[in-house]
Amino acid sequence: MIKIKDEILIGKDELSFTFSRSSKPGGQNVNKISSRVTLLFDVANSPSLSVEHKNQIMTHLRTRINKDGVLRVVAQLHRSQAANREAAVERFVELLQETLKPIKSRKKTRISLAAKKRRLNGKKRRSRLKQERAKLTVGDE
Repeated sequence: MIKIKDEILIGKDELSFTFSRSSKPGGQNVNKISSRVTLLFDVANSPSLSVEHKNQIMTHLRTRINKDGVLRVVAQLHRSQAANREAAVERFVELLQETLKPIKSRKKTRISLAAKKRRLNGKKRRSRLKQERAKLTVGDE
């Protein structure tokens, strides 16, 4: 079982992997061994997730999910298939944890009275400066 949150556990049998040749460096292995790993997770039909969690994942990770509701995570950083497989699972867990974090509500704040006064004083100072310049150019002509 893969632990995403305290209440969310996903069975390893829900994950499927496909392997292909990596475009990264690999020496002599690059043309012989399929070290690139693509992790596939069927979000739409997962029994481990509630409808609410599925909707949250579908909206937040919509660029990684195909029309059938399958999430894709690719790993090809390492030269070995086993290391890439572990990296894909780690990235999958990170993505789901980030997606399923509760959204913090925004606290309403006010601008302080001192900040308002500073802003207005700055505007008045700038206005006075421009008025002085206008008087100088009109008087010179």
